[in-house]
Amino acid sequence: MQMANMFAMMTTEIFSQTNLGLPVLAYRFENNGPEILVLGGVHGDEVEGVAAARALLKELMKNNPYKLNLTIVPEFNIDGVLLGTRMNFRKVDLNRNLPTKDWSPEAKTERYNPGPSPMSEPENKGLVEFLEKRKPKFIVSLHSWKPMININGACEEEAEVLHRMTGYRIDPDIGYPTPGSLGTYSGHEKKIPTITYEIQEEMPLDEVVKMHVPALLEMLKVCEKKYASN
Repeated sequence: MQMANMFAMMTTEIFSQTNLGLPVLAYRFENNGPEILVLGGVHGDEVEGVAAARALLKELMKNNPYKLNLTIVPEFNIDGVLLGTRMNFRKVDLNRNLPTKDWSPEAKTERYNPGPSPMSEPENKGLVEFLEKRKPKFIVSLHSWKPMININGACEEEAEVLHRMTGYRIDPDIGYPTPGSLGTYSGHEKKIPTITYEIQEEMPLDEVVKMHVPALLEMLKVCEKKYASN
């Protein structure tokens, strides 16, 4: 399903859905360029990432000079966003539910519940379908925790511009095991360069927008140049 939008040649798509039947909306800008995916709200209680994704979308609706085919999903875990929970309605951590080689049914705590099987959740089925169909060149997933730019795959150039504009450290190791995560699935196993962008948790949302939207826009400039010839 697709609906035309009057702003900046944007279309709105149903990216996936939840077990409750709620649509997960994606906002897509097509401008004859490489495929880029921006996710927010993978964990519904990480409001900083949702705010950054929404504000990026708003900025691009006003002015989008980038020659990119860009898809933004501000609220990937819409159940969790509405409920204010890390997990979705079925209490599954979507960032432990992807079909990685290291997926495990065991969870360190309930907070990291991987679900009954890999890709059991419809949100992730939609994500995997998108990756297979659109074959993005680069993914950035907006979270909040300790300030960090966690890189998975060959995305040092994108990370460097984020580091320069935010001061956040770049680290290929988030510091603990993450079986079933997007970074492992896309960044390492599918060879799609992936950044897990950890915004400082509890940062005031106006400051999130002020700091991180300009950084993301500069990152898109890097993507435009880096992947144009690929």
